[in-house]
Amino acid sequence: MRAAPTILHLDMDAFFAAAEQASKPSLRGKPVVVGGLGPRGVVATASYEARRFGVHSAMPMGQARRLAPNAAYLVPRFAFYRSISEQVMRLLGSLSPLVEPLSLDEAFVDLEAGGVADDTASARAAGERLRADILATTGLTGSVGLAGSKMLAKIASEQAKPDGLVLIPPGTERTLLGPKSVRILPGVGPATGEHLRRAGMTTVSDLAEAGEDELVRLLGRAHGASLYRMAQGYDDRPVVAERDAKSVSVEDTFAVDLHDRVRIRGEVERLAERCVERLRASGHSGRTIVLKVRRFDFSTLTRSETLRGPTDALGVVREAAGRLLDSVDTTGGVRLLGVGVSGLADYTQEDLFAQAELVGERGAEGAAPVAPEVAVAEPTGPVAAAERYWAPGHDVRHAVYGAGWVQGSGLGRVTVRFEEPGSAPGRVRTFAVDDPELEAGEALPLVRDPVPGAVPVPAPSTAAGRGGAPGLAAGPGSHPRRP
Repeated sequence: MRAAPTILHLDMDAFFAAAEQASKPSLRGKPVVVGGLGPRGVVATASYEARRFGVHSAMPMGQARRLAPNAAYLVPRFAFYRSISEQVMRLLGSLSPLVEPLSLDEAFVDLEAGGVADDTASARAAGERLRADILATTGLTGSVGLAGSKMLAKIASEQAKPDGLVLIPPGTERTLLGPKSVRILPGVGPATGEHLRRAGMTTVSDLAEAGEDELVRLLGRAHGASLYRMAQGYDDRPVVAERDAKSVSVEDTFAVDLHDRVRIRGEVERLAERCVERLRASGHSGRTIVLKVRRFDFSTLTRSETLRGPTDALGVVREAAGRLLDSVDTTGGVRLLGVGVSGLADYTQEDLFAQAELVGERGAEGAAPVAPEVAVAEPTGPVAAAERYWAPGHDVRHAVYGAGWVQGSGLGRVTVRFEEPGSAPGRVRTFAVDDPELEAGEALPLVRDPVPGAVPVPAPSTAAGRGGAPGLAAGPGSHPRRP
């Protein structure tokens, strides 16, 4: 624990949904849900307006639609979110060399290591300046927590949501934590929480009063001792600038269970290609190939094969994934497939490349020959094109009307709303899906090149500011019309 609240935790507010609201003026102040739109899709992010109806992350999309039938349901635009995240991470990097990203929209920062804060006043000033810079740069809001440890900084940022800043003064940790649920502590998930509840411990103060010996008896030496320290408010975990990736993987859930073995193999090969693309983009290679299969009855099988050395060769990964599939019974249907590579390294085993070239001709020793490329037949026609290309929420550009976004498509038609960040809500027009004047577009920046020294006018915030807990400091604080 530090004597000053110099560990900062930033969490962007409803990030994906807020980015969509900022880029689409007609959605501001309206419920927005971002995620997979298929029958088995799940919610990635819901705007605060949608959360009032009970929609939340990881909820099945079908349930979300029942709770908020009039919300705007959009497919994620990860390249767009990543570009905003890079802007935010650059701002964090200007504060300290020790920035620990947890996801696109969340990170820890060690302000002391950057020399920008060494006491309560300077930490608060750094946090407020960061929030202002994020708003000016991206037009979005983020919530900031400041404390003497990572655990408490994250708790503080949760209290600050949305669009606020909460600072936990040193010495107040136990008073703050005492009445809160045990689930607020890192490492306490549903199973551990239920185990503790059965033992009569529901609050953090219950854990502190139980004592270390009792928690060790219930949870084991490492977990029990760690939980007791956290219940006392102690957390010595450092901010780590680089978190080593342990694996790279991709997976797909299918709207309809797959039964055809050729189709299943084709999907596995396609996933292997995507996995290798990610592996190379991360600058890694890997030794262990993993296949994940979730069957029709929700049972999940995982198979793995470890190679002689690390590789990023597509032929090797695809061949190994195919061999693993051969060992899995897919009778009854498959609802999810995944391919991953673990045992990562920053170099490759050169002889594996030669192996990849030879395997296709005569097969590896002791392995089944590589299956030929499988061309998976896809539906054709205007409806298929609409579903495949005109995804709700994605950017388009029309030769006459300019930039817009897909509001919906079907029956050979696509409906587009023409508007841009900073504009008034735009008009809606409908076109044939194969209209030659309509094409995929690029995401427009939320804030256009601000003049140096000037304060840009950002997109309206999606939520009003709110105060913090008693005794803590707090900072200031849809759906499209049917055509």
